Amino acid sequence: MRLIFVGTSGFAVPSLRGLVGAGHDVAMVVTQPDRLGNRGRLTPPAVKVAALELGLPILQPERIRAPEAVEALAQAGAELIALAAYGQIIPRSVLELTPRGVVNVHGSVLPRWRGAAPVAHAILAGDETTGVTIMQMDAQLDHGPILATASTAIGPRETAAELTDRLAVIGSDLLVETVARLDEIEPREQDHGAATLAPKLSREDGELDWGLSAEDIDRRVRAFHPWPGVTLPLEGRRVKVLSGRALDGEGEPGVVLHAGRDGVEVACEKGSFLLEEVQVPGGRPGPARSLVGHHAQQR
Repeated sequence: MRLIFVGTSGFAVPSLRGLVGAGHDVAMVVTQPDRLGNRGRLTPPAVKVAALELGLPILQPERIRAPEAVEALAQAGAELIALAAYGQIIPRSVLELTPRGVVNVHGSVLPRWRGAAPVAHAILAGDETTGVTIMQMDAQLDHGPILATASTAIGPRETAAELTDRLAVIGSDLLVETVARLDEIEPREQDHGAATLAPKLSREDGELDWGLSAEDIDRRVRAFHPWPGVTLPLEGRRVKVLSGRALDGEGEPGVVLHAGRDGVEVACEKGSFLLEEVQVPGGRPGPARSLVGHHAQQR
């Protein structure tokens, strides 16, 4: 099938590669413009890097709704648009551009976790399972009819980064299978009354204190890895928590209960949390124990 692929982040890369590997004619890859990275250099999106490796035509409009972008898409003569993790709202002018519309690879089992950060919100909520949905896009946010779903268990120590990588592969396989069977699939309306929202994360979401439960902190550390990350106060300064785990210690929130080779155990509102690897602003990742003075309580 001749199609256009639209995507930006690493989550979308397996889907692009899967479609090409299945023999589909990818007429064009649409991705967001290169952006300035942490070191002030222009960094191409992961999908652009993959498209270059595959030798595919690339379009990087600032806004996909721009008339010149829509015209370029129309000129591609595609039957279908396949989309994954693009990062912009798709206007009706694009939704209605191809005969078979737009199918989207979404990182949850809809209608649960509609929105920009479904993986993080699944971990935050303590969900035991999540998955991928292939949906026919309409004008509303993650609202269109479902074409296919696949579920998977969330590991008890799994981070958002690890889960996203797994879901990307599951989504790629499901997308390829769905496109192959598109003529025989009967779209299924979502249960809109059961929908939950997964809004975009902000840097402030990761700025925590010890007044939370250990379980809550643990979920946030995993859900906000790699972005926005979690910071917590330790020895008078805020540190970024790269790894840790919930324990059942007791004490006044914020008090160091133990510091040893395994890490630094700090009391929470309920339970305690073991800081394992941390990073101070401007520093390198290292063991939490190195940041705790000799006056720390030992238990």
